[in-house]
Amino acid sequence: MKPTFTLSLLTCAATCLLSAEANAQSFKAKYRYTSLGASLNATNYFGDIVPEANVSSMRLGASRAGLGLSATRRLSSRISVRAGLTYGRVVGSDNQASSTDPNESYRHHRNFTFRNDLLELSAVGILDLIPNHYAFMQRPNFVPYLFGGVAVFHHNPKGLVEGGTIPASLEEGSYVALQPLRTEGQQQPYNRTQFALPFGAGLRYRINKQLDANLELGWRKTFTDYLDDVSGNYTSVTNLKSDAARYFGHDVTRLDNDPNRFPNFNAPGSARGNRDHQDWYIITGITLNYILPTNVEGSKFR
Repeated sequence: MKPTFTLSLLTCAATCLLSAEANAQSFKAKYRYTSLGASLNATNYFGDIVPEANVSSMRLGASRAGLGLSATRRLSSRISVRAGLTYGRVVGSDNQASSTDPNESYRHHRNFTFRNDLLELSAVGILDLIPNHYAFMQRPNFVPYLFGGVAVFHHNPKGLVEGGTIPASLEEGSYVALQPLRTEGQQQPYNRTQFALPFGAGLRYRINKQLDANLELGWRKTFTDYLDDVSGNYTSVTNLKSDAARYFGHDVTRLDNDPNRFPNFNAPGSARGNRDHQDWYIITGITLNYILPTNVEGSKFR
């Protein structure tokens, strides 16, 4: 993703924070409140291991269930801040790519399948598009909102042993942790703890006096290209120091019966992924929020 996008996102976040501070100063402290939430999520991914090189290639079938916990503090009529802890899994498989499309069949021949469990800690600001100037009892029934912030996450990509030339030391159908293998011949393994920029939109619905339900779609721009362990070029087999490393870094590829179709497909220096574009993950969730009681009675402000 271009650096200008990241800069624009950070500038927008800074502007929202300054606006939030000014808005919060004029909001009566007695109207502020805290809510606790639990969410059921669907997690998806966009990176190198997708059927096509565009966002439309994301498949509903590739979504995986996840869970989340959050605490939200209302600061003003429009502004809240939220801390969240989220678990999710992303998956991808070259088996979903076309074997006949000349633009995408190289993915089919790469023959890589992975999964990655993510544990994310986030802090975001929330901007309600419909304000509530009073206590939580007077909040609107429906409130659309935008959010953005920062997150840190831990991940651990694992590859599926399936197809290609499987060594005797690996069990077909098993998953193997990929980061220690250095499958692209890296001098040092990549860091499994990374930063991300979460942003998105949602709709909040008031169930009763102290319960809300949220429907939310959030994108995570990461600063790593290794959610799927695929980023750059194939390395020489001599740089791969174990059976597992040689399998996932070279031998997993599916060779074509026509040698002229993909000559030297997995030769050293041949493209394995695209390091110009870092990976994303997407979380769609439904959250139930419980508003902690305060000393403010709604009837006083009607």
